[in-house]
Amino acid sequence: MDLIFAALGLVILLLAGDSLVRGAVNMSLRLGVPALIVSLTIVAFGTSAPELLISVQAIIEGVPGLAMGNVVGSNTANILLVLGVPALISGLSTATCDTKKSYLQMMGATVLFIVLCSGGVITWVQGLVLLAALGLMLSSAFREALSHRRSNHVAVDEVCCEDEEEVEGADPNMPWWKVILFLVLGLIGLPLGADLLVDASTNIARHFGVSETVIGLTLVALGTSLPELATTVMAALRKQAEVALGNVIGSNMFNLLAIIGIASLVGPIPVEPGILQFDLWVMLGASLLLAPFVFLKWHMGRVWGVILSMLYVVYVMIVLGMS
Repeated sequence: MDLIFAALGLVILLLAGDSLVRGAVNMSLRLGVPALIVSLTIVAFGTSAPELLISVQAIIEGVPGLAMGNVVGSNTANILLVLGVPALISGLSTATCDTKKSYLQMMGATVLFIVLCSGGVITWVQGLVLLAALGLMLSSAFREALSHRRSNHVAVDEVCCEDEEEVEGADPNMPWWKVILFLVLGLIGLPLGADLLVDASTNIARHFGVSETVIGLTLVALGTSLPELATTVMAALRKQAEVALGNVIGSNMFNLLAIIGIASLVGPIPVEPGILQFDLWVMLGASLLLAPFVFLKWHMGRVWGVILSMLYVVYVMIVLGMS
């Protein structure tokens, strides 16, 4: 029954997260907020909502290891699996991608996160540092977006119309009642799905003698990475490597800075020795693997897809073996 509840909770989370993003995007567009800004903020944060709800719920229910494991495991899965599978299917050509700045920001966030974790616990103090870094990242994105608009001398209305097609779930003709329905379903479904998944995952962990942290690093992390996986697969099939790469980089930054930052305000998040000694460094190593594709424009072909995917399988087997 716990496996069924965990699967049900995950499905509800994915559907509710998608509903919230669709509602938020279309409400913002209807109110006249530029779609580019929406994609940088509401969409990015909305797709991280399942991880956020799970982390907060885990801390409230006294299993903070699930929160830390979920974020670290999701970031590792995002690079090795979420990029590995699309590369395996059709390959990713990064020759025209310009993600240097965002990649450096992601590496900075990763190093900052590891340094803060070295103290053995993430409290509200470290959380505020992470949220401050998030604020700097967002303000930089806003300035870059506005500068780009001014330099091209394009009317805001025209840009919004062009960008609407690039923002997932955007529909300029969506009626208000439907927008509100999407928002309500998302806001109701997210806490419900998070509660089901956390309770079931905790029971599974206790039944098999596996720690909540390991469950977070594997089962929950893999589940909450499914939206990113679906997005990158579609981007790869459409030959939009920059979308795939940007999706992973942006998601990883939000996971580290926003989710742990906000969750730490609810309660302290202890960092288990296994996370400090192994999983954080795997996450850092996986992040460094992207450097040749970002700076040297290496082609992420099927061979690399196999390598990245197999590395993730090996990582999960090691984590389960250590538990």
